Amino acid sequence: MRCKFIHAVYRTAVLERFAAAARAGFEAVEFLFPYEYAAGKSDSACRRTSCSWCCSIPHPATSTPENGARRHPRRSAEARRDIELALEYACQLGCPQVHIMAGVVPPGADRAACEAVLIDNLRYAAECFARHDKRILIGAESADQTGLSLPQSISDAGDGETGRQAELAVQLDLFHAQKVDGNLSHLITEYAGQYRHIQIASLPDRHEPDEGEINYPWLYALLDKTGYDGWIGCEYIPRTDTLSGLGWFSPYRKK
Repeated sequence: MRCKFIHAVYRTAVLERFAAAARAGFEAVEFLFPYEYAAGKSDSACRRTSCSWCCSIPHPATSTPENGARRHPRRSAEARRDIELALEYACQLGCPQVHIMAGVVPPGADRAACEAVLIDNLRYAAECFARHDKRILIGAESADQTGLSLPQSISDAGDGETGRQAELAVQLDLFHAQKVDGNLSHLITEYAGQYRHIQIASLPDRHEPDEGEINYPWLYALLDKTGYDGWIGCEYIPRTDTLSGLGWFSPYRKK
């Protein structure tokens, strides 16, 4: 099982989290919105550890709900600039894939028009990233996550036109998938090969993956059976401090 640690779980200074993840036994990091720091500075902090980069998310041009690749038709150029910045960072950091956030339909905007903008921007991103041998990910989120309304279900993400491009894949967040679809065993087997990045958290409280209604050890074994060899990201909120909550990780820790 290949597990990596998402940096936001740590409560230390951002650039110190790479070393903390390595000390805990994780082999890679996922950096949400790395654009506060120059790419070289972040890369240097990472290279001082045994960790590698796994995934990052494009820069939001604003803090409004439209953030993400799904833009109001009049803001498509802005979304593409964000995609280009994400690619620039991915190239400098050696990051093989980047999650493109879908965003929401702005109030009063036409849903069909916004969806067309999203598809166009995803095609643009896929073409740009493919030229650098990199992949983009589209995630399926639950409807209560403001700003992340398309696609809502893993079925949408896997069955849509975007899912048929080799340079585009699904990011499977099992927390959201259970809330929207349920039947995770079916999803994992039915869409094997379409998802290239997985995130985990307990449900309903989004804490460490050792409580709640999802049986993660069962799902880890199932992922192995399907041949999944990608990363599993820890997208959760620690119950207390980070290290005290890592008991679940012991069987999967890098030796």
